[in-house]
Amino acid sequence: MVEVTVRKDEPLERALRRFKKKYEKAGILKDIKRTAYYLKPSEERRIKRSKAKRRLRRNATLELNRR
Repeated sequence: MVEVTVRKDEPLERALRRFKKKYEKAGILKDIKRTAYYLKPSEERRIKRSKAKRRLRRNATLELNRR
C-alpha cells in the first residue's frame, strides 16, 4: 500500500506529486491494467517478443547516436 504523510507547511500539490511517484514506482496501475482482461498465453508471448524487439531496436539506435 502506497502511503504519503503530508509534512508540516508542505503544499498539498507537493505531497500529491510524491504520492504519484511512489504509485508509479510500485507499479500498481500497470498491474491493474494487466489484470483487467484475460490474455491467452500465446498472445502474451507475442506481445512480450514485440516489446523486446522494440526495446532492442531503440537501444541499438541510442548506442549508435552515442558514438
